[in-house]
Amino acid sequence: MKNSSGGLVYSSEFGRMCPGCNQPVADCQGRKKSNNAGKNDGIVRVSRETKGRKGSGVTLITGIPGDEEKLKKIAADLKKKCGAGGAVKDGVIEIQGEHRDKLVIELQKLGFQVKKAGG
Repeated sequence: MKNSSGGLVYSSEFGRMCPGCNQPVADCQGRKKSNNAGKNDGIVRVSRETKGRKGSGVTLITGIPGDEEKLKKIAADLKKKCGAGGAVKDGVIEIQGEHRDKLVIELQKLGFQVKKAGG
């Protein structure tokens, strides 16, 4: 019986390969389209995470459009409003502590459509 998914999965020359288009994962056009669809839906999501932080929670803000400088400026303003530290990593604003309710209100004042994400 032939494997229906078949195809090249790894190449010593290019590394991981996309099973759909047999291109290197970095050059695959199909995955890039599907991954970006959810990111640019115009909704800013505010969630809480404790993974990898030894139990200390941080509030994550994703989906804010703009470049790194704009995110840093917004993050600085939000950190002042919450009286907490934080950082901008890979387009995600991290604010130390549980501040979801306060951040939702502040982001709505800035004109963003905001949703709480997670539990």
